[in-house]
Formats: sequence, structure tokens, C-alpha cells
Amino acid sequence: MGVRQLADLDLAGKRVLVRVDFNVPLDDELRVTSDARIRNAIPTIRAILEAGGRPILMSHLGRPKGAVVESMRMAPVAAKLAELLGGEVRTASDCIGPDVENATRELPAGACLLLENLRFHGGETKGDPEFTAQLAKLGDCFVSDAFGTAHRAHASVAGVAAALPSAAGMLLARELDAFSRVLEDPARPFVAILGGAKVSDKLPVIRNMLDKVDALVIGGAMAYTFLAADGLATGNSLTEPELFDEARSVRARAAERGVDLLLPTDHVCATEFGGAPEAPCGPEVPDGRMGLDIGPATVERYVAAIRAAKTIVWNGPMGVFENPDYRKGTEAVANAVASADAFSVVGGGDSVAAVELLGVADQCSHVSTGGGASLELLEGKTLPGVAAVSD
Repeated sequence: MGVRQLADLDLAGKRVLVRVDFNVPLDDELRVTSDARIRNAIPTIRAILEAGGRPILMSHLGRPKGAVVESMRMAPVAAKLAELLGGEVRTASDCIGPDVENATRELPAGACLLLENLRFHGGETKGDPEFTAQLAKLGDCFVSDAFGTAHRAHASVAGVAAALPSAAGMLLARELDAFSRVLEDPARPFVAILGGAKVSDKLPVIRNMLDKVDALVIGGAMAYTFLAADGLATGNSLTEPELFDEARSVRARAAERGVDLLLPTDHVCATEFGGAPEAPCGPEVPDGRMGLDIGPATVERYVAAIRAAKTIVWNGPMGVFENPDYRKGTEAVANAVASADAFSVVGGGDSVAAVELLGVADQCSHVSTGGGASLELLEGKTLPGVAAVSD
């Protein structure tokens, strides 16, 4: 995943157009409630300032769908960035147009300019050439540092990179280095942990990872499609019958390649989603019950596999971890990943939420900032935002 680096650009005195991911949550008072994405961008912004560049930052916020939505303006983000950066952050009334071009030219050294929400214009998500050209007028060079949108062929992600001298920012480079380490030359044993609700959401990942891993650990509701395809009773657990043949094919391919495919052998069940948990059962789920977490015997097997690993990728929880009654499986996996003597990458929104909730995020080697982008890398896809700044 070789990309042009920030050091490859001559930044001194230049207007540096930077695609960041400032799509942060706001409360009813339009205050930023989580500044993690802003903090992730600060090393790149500071590096540009220290090199004598003038950062012109562009991001989307929410889903305005091509219209101006007052509650999705970037002003609260600019205020939080100024607080975290400890420097001047100016705002623009739009993200394109003559007034914005003038604002970029008048930006003094040491200050940043944050453009208005890109998605107030429909041309952003369409990758419109005219919108791309107007964005490109605002900078002398371009830095891509929004891994969370790198899987989108949007104007600000892939289009501008083709129009200006471009490179990856420090956040994007760090993400790509981490995924390269696990996907291209992993230390072994290599264990992938996949969870979540549906096999259909993770099937491309499963297919690609079967060629790379030594063990594949499956949890969450998606496991019940595999169990049902094997002929086991799964009660009212979520399954995808149309994928039974595909599940059997995955089983066969894993066996053919010598991959240890681990599935739950016991379950924490309830009569309804979110209902009171019952005593663990297994290997089958009784009629009228649904599996909402992996059981203690499964936890023991999964933890043993994780602790033996030298490389770990984790995407998706083991159960309904938002509910403390069904969190033990995810908690055990999170603690095992965090304590393993391995290089570990946690990708995907729910997995990241889990390690943050459980307080072990800083013990994992790499916690990704992009759920969709992470999945597509694990599927073996080339991301448009990465291809645009690649060597």
C-alpha cells in the first residue's frame, strides 16, 4: 500500500488543501460530544504548520444530502479544533466560490481555515468534475487524511488528488501501515475475529481472509447461519437461509486450506431480544429462544485461540454488547486481544466502540478510524482515496 508521504510535498508558503474526517457527533446545543476524530487529525495539521504550510481543511458533517442544513454547519467543529490545536482556526461561509478563494489567499501563516460542510453540495458525493475543479482552486497541493472516507470516490477524496500534487497525511499513512502489516506479511499464527449480525455483511471479508489466516473466529448473530447450515437447531436466532449453501462452502474451503474455523458451541439465550438471560445452552438453541451472546465454553476456546496468535484482526462483536447482560463474550475477546503478545488491529464501528467502552483501546496495537474503509481493505479492495495518493 505504497503512498506518497507528507514529506514528499514542498509545503512552505503553500495553501495545503487537507481532506479530514470531522464528521463528529453534536448534541442538541450543537456542541461536539466526541472529539476523537478531530484529535486524530491534529498531528498532520501541526506538521503542515511546522513546515510553513497553510492548512485549508475540508470535511463533511452528517448527511445534508446536497442542501444547507443549519444544524450541520462546521462552526462548532472549528471551535473545538481551535481549543485542541491552541491556534487560530478561521471558518468559511462555503466550501467553493470566489469568497472562499479569497479567504484561502488571505490566510496568514500559523492559522487554519475550515471550509463549510462539503455535502451541502450534491457534487461532492457524485464526484462531479466541476465541483472537484472548484475545490482544487483552493489549494496548491492536497493531503488526504480521512481514512473514514477513503473508500468513497467523492470529489474531495479522490478527485482533488488527481488535480493537485498530493500525498497521504499521517493518519492515513498510519492506517495503511497497520493494515499492510496484517494483510501482506503477518506474523503467525494469524487469527481473524469476525462478528456482527449478518453473514451477508461480512461474506466478502470471510472469503478474502480464508486465504490469509490460520484461524477464523466467528461470533455474533452471523454465527447462527453457519450453525443452521450444519443442521443444528438455532431457535429464533437470526439466520440467513439463502446463505446456507455459501456457509457450507466456507466450511469446506477452510478445511481445504487448513484454516481452523471456530464457531460457538454454547450460547447465552433469551426468549426475546434484550430479555432476561437464561442459563447457557448448547450446542443447539432451544425452540422459542434466541442466542444473544457466546457462552462460557465458547469464550474459553476463543480466548485460547486469540492468546496463541501473533497477528490479530478483529471486526465485529460477539453478541449484543450494548446490553451488559450480553457483553461477557465481547468483553472476554476484547481483553484477550488487548493482552495478547501480538500485533492487533481493531476495525469496524462496533468493535471500536467495544474496546473504548471496556477501556482497552490503548492496549491494542491499532484501533482503526474507519469502519467501512476497514471492511473494504479486509475484503481485498483498493480504496479510491488510497489509489489517488498511491505511488
